[in-house]
Amino acid sequence: MPLVFKLAARNLLYDKLRFAATVVGIVFSIVLVTVQLGLFVSFARTVTIMIDHAPADLWIVPQGTKNFEDPSLLDEADRYRAMSIEGVSQVAPILISFSHWRMQDGGASPVLVIGSNLRAGGGLLPWNLVEGSLESLAIPNSVAVDYAYLDRLGVKGIGGGAEMRNRRAEVRAVSKGIRSFTTTPFIFTTLDRARAYTGTPSTNVTYLLVHLDPRADLEGVRSQLQSVLSKAEVLTAAEFSDRSRSFWLFGTGAGAALFAGALLAMVVGSVVVAQTLYSSTKEHLYEFATLRAIGSSGVYLHTVIITQALLSAVVGFGIAFVIGVFIVRLTADSALPVLMTPALTVILFILTVVMCVISALSSILKIMRMDPAMVFSR
Repeated sequence: MPLVFKLAARNLLYDKLRFAATVVGIVFSIVLVTVQLGLFVSFARTVTIMIDHAPADLWIVPQGTKNFEDPSLLDEADRYRAMSIEGVSQVAPILISFSHWRMQDGGASPVLVIGSNLRAGGGLLPWNLVEGSLESLAIPNSVAVDYAYLDRLGVKGIGGGAEMRNRRAEVRAVSKGIRSFTTTPFIFTTLDRARAYTGTPSTNVTYLLVHLDPRADLEGVRSQLQSVLSKAEVLTAAEFSDRSRSFWLFGTGAGAALFAGALLAMVVGSVVVAQTLYSSTKEHLYEFATLRAIGSSGVYLHTVIITQALLSAVVGFGIAFVIGVFIVRLTADSALPVLMTPALTVILFILTVVMCVISALSSILKIMRMDPAMVFSR
């Protein structure tokens, strides 16, 4: 094996410019795949971030709701119907609706207002607060926003203000990491204030978060809820997450676009690596013929070619990984961050190895068709 490694390394480094072109091709391909798949992972998490953080056993949603940001309305009377079911300990109403954030300089930005009842608890409240507190939302006209959207909303932090439907809104809490898939800023506030900011009637809500007693049978309670709520659907958090994720990533074509970009990057990288390995093999064809003539097996020669591919994969992936980490850190505070999980890193390494090994097939085919007698024709 040391001799195989030595021969493979020598062949690769024989033409350093050609080897550099191979590495650049791999790096370009893997970085692009990293960005595409990193965005996919980020999107998959972002589209369900609200559902995943809501402390609910069951969600009561308007009939036909496709995702969290599809703000149809329920009659709040459904809350009292739900509370009458045995096993239900609490039903928290929340309102999700769009409004316009009008800045002091005259600019405006669409926002998604999220209102919950602070006193009753059990609703959907901001988390990861880096400034202010939940208690400060009880102050009149108070709202919470995320750090990533401060510039878009024209505020610098605590104390910044604007108007929604001619009503004052003042930032009293700032979170970090609560981003929207559509990049529309989330604005957290109290339930009554959210109704005022969005012009929603006082008898309507968007979702009802159902909390069950510890010993309650989830499916049994769910069945009873569905029987008394004819104009709503009763979903588990996992079902609502899956529905939202499927709609945004596949129903809208966003997921297909990301996968197409990743596939294109892999094809480009494979072609570059294949062309370089083939050229390297052709350059050393007589050396391979000599090895065949003195009794080296085809398996041995194939191992040399695959080792060349693996060496290229390791070097290329190492550089691409460093660049990928830099991109992740660079976009960490942006509205659309690129994520790189340990599982994704392993997948990217396997993809790099597979891509390079497949690229080596053209060189292996050339070796298989080689006539050992050609060494005597020189």
